[in-house]
Amino acid sequence: MIEHAKKHQVWGDTIATKVPEVTVSFWILKLLTTGMGETTSDFLVRRFDPPIAVAVMGALFVAALLAQLATARLRPMLYWLVLILVSIFGTMVADVIHVAAGVPYAISTVAFALAVAAIFFLWHRREDTLTFVSIDNRRRELFYWALVVATFALGTAIGDLVASSFGLGFLASALLFSAAIIIPGILYWRSGSTSVGAFWAAYVLTRPVGASFADWMGVGAERGGLDWGTGPVSMGLAALILVVAVLTWQASRRRSVRAHAKGV
Repeated sequence: MIEHAKKHQVWGDTIATKVPEVTVSFWILKLLTTGMGETTSDFLVRRFDPPIAVAVMGALFVAALLAQLATARLRPMLYWLVLILVSIFGTMVADVIHVAAGVPYAISTVAFALAVAAIFFLWHRREDTLTFVSIDNRRRELFYWALVVATFALGTAIGDLVASSFGLGFLASALLFSAAIIIPGILYWRSGSTSVGAFWAAYVLTRPVGASFADWMGVGAERGGLDWGTGPVSMGLAALILVVAVLTWQASRRRSVRAHAKGV
């Protein structure tokens, strides 16, 4: 993953851009991390006392996010660790809101959509931009991560609403959201990778796509799944994440070596 060289001065802090380059591998890793988060959350809350599992994962997420905020440049492994923990902890919180608090998925979907809209509004008002490719000051970084968490929660609520409340099931939901993500994907591609709306729409939809496929693989046949188990599915997805991350890092290193050899 290539680090952007641009820097910016805000709050007395100058930092390098701290988001990965948005490439095919970015979207693959995003889908894999959302799927892993879904099945890992289900595995943990069924194997351990749920309040303890939620507390531990919440603490790990906060620690990783603070480490991400403290670093002065992009560290890809740390960035994706935060995404994995957002996925796991966020799934747990979404389940608590629905199961323990009894909040219907339709209501939580609307609430999270309003939260996303509010963050967009505040980000644009303070920064006069909604760029996602130049997170190069602390305030933009805080807005970025707030939006990541909010869009994940929104994607979770939408996925659960369609699969559970609408009774579509995991596989049908996965196929539906896979078809839906093509639209913002095409808009993003045709815009030359500059469309903020298309990017975040696709970002939201990666969650129900990845999670629905992961649930389908993990749950039992009585729920329309393949019954592979949430533990094995989580381990398999973790292995795929590692492979994709390593291949992406190697490709980035080769590009850097070629650019250096050409004197760029």
